[in-house]
Amino acid sequence: MYYNKNTIVFKDGRMIPAAEAMSSDYTQTLHYGNGVFEGMRSYENAEGCNIFRAREHFDRLAYSADRMQLKMPYSPEEMVQIAYQLLDENHLHNAYIRPLVYGGMNMSLEPSDECHVFMAAWNWGKYLGNDPLSVMVSSYQRPNPKSTIIDAKIVGHYTNSILATSEARKLGYDEALLLDMHGNVAEGPGANFFFEKEGILYTPPAGHILPGITRRTVMELAQELGIRVVEKFFEVEEVYDADTAFFVGTAVEIAPIAAINGEKLKGTWEDSAGHQLYLMYRQKVRFNEYQGLTIV
Repeated sequence: MYYNKNTIVFKDGRMIPAAEAMSSDYTQTLHYGNGVFEGMRSYENAEGCNIFRAREHFDRLAYSADRMQLKMPYSPEEMVQIAYQLLDENHLHNAYIRPLVYGGMNMSLEPSDECHVFMAAWNWGKYLGNDPLSVMVSSYQRPNPKSTIIDAKIVGHYTNSILATSEARKLGYDEALLLDMHGNVAEGPGANFFFEKEGILYTPPAGHILPGITRRTVMELAQELGIRVVEKFFEVEEVYDADTAFFVGTAVEIAPIAAINGEKLKGTWEDSAGHQLYLMYRQKVRFNEYQGLTIV
């Protein structure tokens, strides 16, 4: 699903066929997880397409690489241009884009002096589908912020996500919801979390979560619509009494949650603030009101 014989990828300064994009089995990223990545979407519009908040994603990629001491050779501006060129090479408009920065051959526990940059794009529907989700509270916690760089998008962090999602699917749920080390709700395996109660949206604060770009976008849209958003710590028992809840992220976009641990939420999604935000979000990403943030 990710590529075929005609697919072109970017690898260390060149556009090449995907089948020719080789890497060593001795990379530090493969053995120890020291790599960083991003995920972003492009949406077709009258001018061709718009990669939503491309510059912000590549700014975060550069930040993540710097924190992990990976010497990324391209600026965020150059990465934006590469991403649009990649879409052109593959004749894609509505697409998912995955840049990856990874280290060279290195079996020590010090950062690698060698740094590689890979980027691919493919057609990919909403990661969690379109139906309201049945979610379980995971037995796995989010990593302690004192054990890692929690606001960087690091390859190794996602072993935690794989464990949580796999557990949920094996038990018959669609997705997991992870708590932090103090028992407060944190986020999903690959998405941030909001719940609505009496017209107010609540979401966990930065500190134990990856503060996502879609999360920030939703908060900005809520301000435009006059919807109050409160960032605070809360336990899952408070969510059981919510009207509605939803995940947000580049891959999932905005995904409604029907039930948590079998407790059905009492509100109607179509009448919720979350649904209003979803409709507005779809307009923003497709018709490019954020032109100042991207290059088209």
